[in-house]
Amino acid sequence: MTTIHDVPADLLIAEIASRLGDISDISAPDWAEYAKTGTHRERPPVQSDWWHVRSAAILRKVCILAPIGANHMAQQFGGPKDRGVKQNRAVAGSRNVARTIMQQLTSCGLITSKHNLAGTVNLGKILTSEGQSLLDEAAHAVRPEAEERYPGLSNY
Repeated sequence: MTTIHDVPADLLIAEIASRLGDISDISAPDWAEYAKTGTHRERPPVQSDWWHVRSAAILRKVCILAPIGANHMAQQFGGPKDRGVKQNRAVAGSRNVARTIMQQLTSCGLITSKHNLAGTVNLGKILTSEGQSLLDEAAHAVRPEAEERYPGLSNY
């Protein structure tokens, strides 16, 4: 079976975003039309489906980096802050966007919280079996297109 490690991220994220668009629990809040995705951005996103694309990217990152929390997830989507004549500095992305998307993915049952052995500390989010199967099905669906784009990929 094809996994997320076998296909390029751009093809996989586009496929997952289209699948997440069919889920009613994952939708952009009212403020998402006006919100920037981080302090390093000058304007809000112009794509109409940017919320689903970011949700797909976060789901993929949870699979790769789990357990991961909202703060570390926001750092994954950060970038260089333009500070005028001074050197650029790295800043994190929007924690509210990351936290809201992770809450929506949790309510859909695609990710869940991981706790320590005593059950008192939340260590971060991990994939559920439903989330893993969604990612594997999407990876299997884009495999022919990936092999067409990258002919050497068929060797693996």
